[in-house]
Amino acid sequence: MPTQDQSILSLDALRQLERQANDAGYNLMQRAAMATADWVSHHLPSASRLLICAGPGNNGGDALYAALELMRRRFRVDVLVPTQPTSPATSEALHELEQAQGHVMFDLPRDYRAPQLVVDGLFGVGLSRDFDLEWTTLIDRINQLGSPILALDCPSGLDAYSGVPANTSIQASHTLTFLCQKPGLFSAAGADLAGNVELELLDCPPRLIPPADGCINQPNARALLRPRNSHKGLFGTVCVIGGAPGMLGAALLSGRSALACGAGKVHVCPLDGRLAVDPVAPELMISALDDPAALPDADVLAVGPGLGLQEPAGRLLSEAIQRPQALVLDADALNLLANDHAAAALIAKRQAGTVLTPHPAEAARLLGQSTEAVQKDRLLAARRLANHFNCVVVLKGAGSLIVGPDGFYHLNTSGGPALAVAGQGDVLTGIIAALLAQHMEPFEAASLAVHIHGLAGDDFEMETGGPIGLSASDTAWRASLMLNRLLQEGAQEQAL
Repeated sequence: MPTQDQSILSLDALRQLERQANDAGYNLMQRAAMATADWVSHHLPSASRLLICAGPGNNGGDALYAALELMRRRFRVDVLVPTQPTSPATSEALHELEQAQGHVMFDLPRDYRAPQLVVDGLFGVGLSRDFDLEWTTLIDRINQLGSPILALDCPSGLDAYSGVPANTSIQASHTLTFLCQKPGLFSAAGADLAGNVELELLDCPPRLIPPADGCINQPNARALLRPRNSHKGLFGTVCVIGGAPGMLGAALLSGRSALACGAGKVHVCPLDGRLAVDPVAPELMISALDDPAALPDADVLAVGPGLGLQEPAGRLLSEAIQRPQALVLDADALNLLANDHAAAALIAKRQAGTVLTPHPAEAARLLGQSTEAVQKDRLLAARRLANHFNCVVVLKGAGSLIVGPDGFYHLNTSGGPALAVAGQGDVLTGIIAALLAQHMEPFEAASLAVHIHGLAGDDFEMETGGPIGLSASDTAWRASLMLNRLLQEGAQEQAL
């Protein structure tokens, strides 16, 4: 079960939690305000001037009560209230602020000087519409002040669940989100608009919290701890099927990644049969595949890297789907699948574990819709695929989603722009296959693979100071380092 600080609630469940907490006497608005004041006091204890922006709803109430508390702590606070409150609690907060002689402004002066911090409490989690010209102008002006911005719960204008912004959005440097994690803060454009995200649970009692819809992906590797009395047969055999002429490198990348991340043995069966040995990784067993029925014995089949769309690609895919082994499908295997309804039906009936790893365009082909539609609601798209194919789906992208057939999901937060280069999907396929070969369940294997793949990118950025120059080959090696670090942590925890 996910811990409270990992849990993601659906919007309906979050609203239910808010109602139950308030009914039970937990004044969430006051608690959010105190958490905001504590954040400011901790991060900017000497700030000379703050701008608190309060909208008409409960998010605005959080901001107004935070302004009151910061005034009590001797901060100089300007409060911007662009429109009258629509929430009774927010109206009461504004009344208390005026009674305390707070400096309230109803518009932003043209010559307003940039404060040391802006607190964005204009709109919260529930916003799902574009702004009119007046709001657009105000939000753009706030962004143009150039001050650091702390968003309360989520940046105004950002859909906190999809990560898709409205026609404009606050560009936050920090987001203090409340009660549970919000997937849109880590997904799509939200990964850039939310800045550094911190969660404040507001001391809400666990008994009130509904079951999680998903959780932040924080897997451990304890299942992969190895006894000293080990041999390669314990760690499974992977067979990579792909590598058509001109795309052999994709299959080799997957094979090398599977080796690097712990598979006992790895076969690469390329459609381009001109390579007898991989000089970089001679441990790979390479054998050209002319007859689909002649697939080598393996525990896991990874189909798609560099597969191409020409025969025998389709026959190889069909053969692999009907085999009893665990299966990872990527790249051209997914493109073939989008046009092969019989193969799709077979996947849904498979008994062995199956993992599909589409990027948004591949997901769109599988769903028969546009890439834009997938990106507008990534979770819905991934859940539809997982349900249709009765398997685990990894929808790649900023905030990669790992979704099981039951709809429960992990949201990955590791990784970044360093991974936006060719071949990274092939590497991820190999890592997933390696973890499946080591007897991990498909959902756990996919979650751990996505996590360490992202950590490899983060490790590169920390080492070099930037995201440019990471190759897919380097990622495979770095992913093995990240996996070993997690194994070491798991061993230490087990020893305690």
